[in-house]
Amino acid sequence: MTNFSSSNDKAKLDKKLERHIKFSTSSGIPLERVFLPEGESSSSVDDVEMPGQYPYTRGIYPTMYRGQYWTMRQYAGYASADETNRRFKFLLEQGQTGLSVAFDLPTQIGYDPDDPLAEGEVGKVGVSISTLEDMNRLFDGIPMEKVSTSMTINAPAAILLAMYISVAKRKQVDINKLRGTIQNDILKEYLARGTYIFPPAPSLRLVTDVFRYCDKHLPYWNTISISGYHIREAGSTAVQEVAFTLANAITYVEAAINSGLKIDNFAPRISFFFNAHNQFLEEIAKFRAARRMWAEIIKNRFSCEDPKSQMMRFHAQTGGSTLTAQQPKNNVTRVAIQALAAVLGGAQSIHTNSMDEALALPTASAAQVALRTQQIIAHESGVADIVDPLGGGYAIESLTNEIQSRAEKYIRHIDDIGGSLAAIESGYMQGEIHDAAYAYQKNIEQGDQVVVGVNNFADDKKLEIDRLIVDKETEEQQCERVRAIRQQRDSEKTSTLLDQLSKAARGKDNLMPLFIECVEHNVTLGEICNILRNVWGEYRSRI
Repeated sequence: MTNFSSSNDKAKLDKKLERHIKFSTSSGIPLERVFLPEGESSSSVDDVEMPGQYPYTRGIYPTMYRGQYWTMRQYAGYASADETNRRFKFLLEQGQTGLSVAFDLPTQIGYDPDDPLAEGEVGKVGVSISTLEDMNRLFDGIPMEKVSTSMTINAPAAILLAMYISVAKRKQVDINKLRGTIQNDILKEYLARGTYIFPPAPSLRLVTDVFRYCDKHLPYWNTISISGYHIREAGSTAVQEVAFTLANAITYVEAAINSGLKIDNFAPRISFFFNAHNQFLEEIAKFRAARRMWAEIIKNRFSCEDPKSQMMRFHAQTGGSTLTAQQPKNNVTRVAIQALAAVLGGAQSIHTNSMDEALALPTASAAQVALRTQQIIAHESGVADIVDPLGGGYAIESLTNEIQSRAEKYIRHIDDIGGSLAAIESGYMQGEIHDAAYAYQKNIEQGDQVVVGVNNFADDKKLEIDRLIVDKETEEQQCERVRAIRQQRDSEKTSTLLDQLSKAARGKDNLMPLFIECVEHNVTLGEICNILRNVWGEYRSRI
């Protein structure tokens, strides 16, 4: 390999864009920003794809991590807003650079903590958020104007975003400066995860309402994080993860265009969320292939020439389904390999799972080790000092091309079915995932796939590890809080707002402003969702 000649115009980037003036190995060997095939000269470099150039296989920015590290965004949320707030502050003190909120199951499917259907689930797999006061406590003392926040929420995403906006307004933060991401990806819920509420048509309306609102008011907010992560967690292959995620992305783009939005007004704020799994080289190639495919889809299918719309920005999380309850300390190694794959694949932000997550929500000490894993990769490994360091490798390039070819075949078939929504409703994509999951599990049970500590290298030692336990008292306290809010608020105003919401849900106006008004007057998440249930109905899978 030869270095990228600094005499070429493409290399003439201001050194102020980079973290250091000079990059070198521990032996003092200079490290250029990017390397080219052996024998390439500055006169022929125009024929070689470079980072920061279409179709962005080698990265969406010319400097990548030489300019700025990825956002280290640990996923956290449990019990009450107060407890999660303490965990947020702990992680920020440890050097985390972005927040990522995990919501409990009742919140994810639009129920207040005192709803009978929420019993036993409040605060168990995430934080319970039902009112604006909950959200205000969650971000108490957090500099919202400085910290980027990601919220993993889908069916009621617009309502939780309304709460976040309202808290920022209370803090007198200019909402035009808010930075972050809301997952807002309902299609993958029908496909792989199951925390949906409403039928597809009104759910897509909520997605595009967020697009349209943020286009005017939150220019730095990522309005959707289209998730392959949960598709992979459900058992898909790497190829299926790419194909089905991009097929869903195509559907969202078409829905936004049909709602009257111009592609360059919303496409730059689309982000993606992928899994980082165990197959190290395949995962690196997967990220590179997905980035190239998205650029080509936006340009060729939607005739979009704006580079900002063509760039795939993605978050990666290490594979939760790869963690083992047996010998949980082994998970530290798995997570390190997966996180390194995400870095070498060019992720914009990364979450590293904690060693204990196959057993319970992560303890503070386990979360600290997970964060330190990212920090060691960033500051000690040297891999962030070269852009796309494995680019040009025979195995990586071959795998990148093969993943793209196989994923494109899937997308063509989904197009023939009528798009991702039709493919989901027919059960096609679910069937492909189930078949892949069955094959993988069969390989484990037959011993063809070794899982260290599970079907090989196992032991009978008693498991000794601290576990985080959410007690019953948390649920009781959350129920008391939401009941107190209902008693203290203006009941007449609440009734008026709920009537307005019912009428608006039957119309076509953007619901975001009304959601904001509702939460600012202490209408609860469950009350808003119940009105929408009454108007739109609930989705029932036929698969």
